[in-house]
Amino acid sequence: MAAPRLAMGLMSGTSADGIDAVVLRITPDGAMAVVAHHFLPYPDSLRNALLDFGNEEHRISARDMAAMDARVGALYAEAALALSAQCAEAQRVEVIGMHGQTVCHTPPDNSTQIGNPAQLLTALGRPVVADFRRADMALGGQGAPLAPLFHQAAFAAPDHWRAVVNLGGIANISWLPPQGGGALHGYDTGPANGLMDAWFNRHRGAPGYDHDGTWARTGTVLPTLLDAWQRDPFFRQPPPKSTGRGSFHLERLFALGAPEPDDEPADVQRTLLELTVRSVAQAIEDSAVTPERILLCGGGAYNGFLVERLSTVLAPATVLRTSDVGVAPEQVEAAAMAWLALRRLDGLPGAAASVTGARRDAVSGALYAPPV
Repeated sequence: MAAPRLAMGLMSGTSADGIDAVVLRITPDGAMAVVAHHFLPYPDSLRNALLDFGNEEHRISARDMAAMDARVGALYAEAALALSAQCAEAQRVEVIGMHGQTVCHTPPDNSTQIGNPAQLLTALGRPVVADFRRADMALGGQGAPLAPLFHQAAFAAPDHWRAVVNLGGIANISWLPPQGGGALHGYDTGPANGLMDAWFNRHRGAPGYDHDGTWARTGTVLPTLLDAWQRDPFFRQPPPKSTGRGSFHLERLFALGAPEPDDEPADVQRTLLELTVRSVAQAIEDSAVTPERILLCGGGAYNGFLVERLSTVLAPATVLRTSDVGVAPEQVEAAAMAWLALRRLDGLPGAAASVTGARRDAVSGALYAPPV
């Protein structure tokens, strides 16, 4: 019998809080399991710089960008080495999938992820696959979202439609058809944690986030403000579509409708949370299919108030976390990078044209291989 395959995946999302590293095991029948996980938080100084850099109005010198690329690359190597130290199976991975840190995503022209893959190759001596988006974009696609093919392989059901909603800095959704029941599709729905984190940090001082939605729960939705924000053109744009922190940041949102001086900050936080809920719900309402189960992943899956609101608004669909079907929410995207890296080694598509709008499915990722 063939042995299971092992791959490492590393991911840092638009929330820029740090790097998730996993070892993914895939058995010959396709069953997947995360066998180890390590999280390396970014230093506050780096996180703040990345968040500033991600704002499209921010300007940075080529020298500073090169320095940040090297610093992120070094931290990716540190996260991979820490995972290897705690997991014997990490020593046997075939390949490492490295997402890098997105600092610009403006399709169809550009998507930039920083973090030098050669540093990871040098540190671990294993093949590294990085730069997953540009092959799809060269074929006219959005280059995002990247995970739907992995979601289909890991979470699809044989007899009913499912949806996976990733609640990172930006929210995206994948519709997973049953066997023989339709085409895979998905797209970014709009903001998730990014705007809530930014408002929380502005009013609570230290870098962090609204744990479990506790602060938002104390607030009340501001209807006029929510209505103004929902007029953002992105919400009316038909798929395929994707976005990023450079598009959804507080200054852009407040240009559509700014809080009044006497608005309570907690009410603004509550309204930002509701914007995420409404944009996800609108995406599902606009779809031609109705999923029976909706699986949540990403950091927002641990925001109890956000999950509560989604469960209410998306009923009668059953809302679960991906941990209920085998993969912890914070591990899903790193596991996708591991899976995509194996696809690149095998010459198989990693980006689906039905998701991104490209002319055809793309074999995604640049391979950095050790010397023969």
